Amino acid sequence: MSHTQARPVESERVALKARNVSFSWQDTPLHWVPGDPFTTHTINVLHLLLPAGERWFVHVYKQVLPLIRDDRLRADVLGFIGQEAMHSQAHDEVLPHLRAQGLDPTPYTAQVDWFFEKLLGDRTLPPGRARRWWLLERVALIAAIEHYTAFLGDWVLNATELDRRGADPTMLDLLRWHGAEEVEHRSVAFDLFLHVDGGYRRRVRTWATAFSALVFLWQRGIRFFLENDPTLVGAKASLRDFHRRGRQGTLPATGDMLKSVPRYLSRAYHPSHECSTAQAVAYLAGSPAALAAEERGAA
Repeated sequence: MSHTQARPVESERVALKARNVSFSWQDTPLHWVPGDPFTTHTINVLHLLLPAGERWFVHVYKQVLPLIRDDRLRADVLGFIGQEAMHSQAHDEVLPHLRAQGLDPTPYTAQVDWFFEKLLGDRTLPPGRARRWWLLERVALIAAIEHYTAFLGDWVLNATELDRRGADPTMLDLLRWHGAEEVEHRSVAFDLFLHVDGGYRRRVRTWATAFSALVFLWQRGIRFFLENDPTLVGAKASLRDFHRRGRQGTLPATGDMLKSVPRYLSRAYHPSHECSTAQAVAYLAGSPAALAAEERGAA
């Protein structure tokens, strides 16, 4: 591993803005990837994880704003906060649609809320070193999580197999709008971590925590959906199912996910060397939801 921190790629940085998107779910079927409830529900876990997680991101970042000594980074963080708040709202709005189709996510979302609000929430700590330590720990956790949200954003922008299989266009637009913005702001969380701390041991430790938590919560979410889907009987989730669909292109490939680990743990890592801002911006320029939001803003 290189011991030299890679320089950011300036051409990959764009000014961040929140897009006030909205989606209509009335025509979206329960299994929005036709004939494939496993893929549908594996991706549906995003709707359960992200609202609480991204509200937590915003909460933590509002606390860290006073520690930012760079005006450009502050502007990036404020743009990040705006985008993440909109992501949380957009995914939250899918939940009533799931309930209307007979799949109430409340038992699982209650667990996710506890995880972010209690386990990773504010703690009663004395001012000074202990309180700062917990804040920096959470900033590092967000940087690790954002590595994977950018990975998923890049994947869904390129997941043409979902189109080929007739996946619901409204759901694809939600996922790709969100994924494109994750690619747009992929460097902000890591740059903030470097600015307020940047310790390599903390980066490794919090990566291990974030990765373990994401895997645990995601597999629980898949099991919850399959067991509570009113149209399925005895459906089970397995790693083999995930791996097979990764090979088919309807889910991220297991090998690609594993290869992303040493990249983040490299001392030379910087997010701007991954993904393509140009591709993200191009999608946002044609996204039906993003275009409608722009038109409403101009009216």
